[in-house]
Amino acid sequence: MPGLAFCEVWFANFRSHFLHFREFNIKFNCTLMMRLILYSKPGCHLCEGLQEKLEQIESLKFQLEVRDITERDDWFQAYQYEVPVLFKVESQEKSSGGDAAFSPAEQLPRPSPRCTVPQLEQMLQKYLQIDRSE
Repeated sequence: MPGLAFCEVWFANFRSHFLHFREFNIKFNCTLMMRLILYSKPGCHLCEGLQEKLEQIESLKFQLEVRDITERDDWFQAYQYEVPVLFKVESQEKSSGGDAAFSPAEQLPRPSPRCTVPQLEQMLQKYLQIDRSE
């Protein structure tokens, strides 16, 4: 039967490797995370409906950032008659400085206000090119 010292060393090595793997897994998942940007404005029922549906999607991994167009003049000028507007931004490998790098934002087609959460999920899966088997 192994001695106590052997068990302590084995556990320390196991813990070290496990934490390293977990850290790698977290970094890997963050690097590949898709980001969606929803341009919205207060009182916009279409915007609120789309945001609620996006927040209900659990099977796709993405970060949702909601931007209020009334906070910046350039956003307001660009989207005042278009909201809700949805963009995807893909995160890429980290830059040499350690900062996350992102691809240019790509506008996604506006889903119908009548689409269901599963229909929205299917549309996003197509445009985000996410493989759910991973």
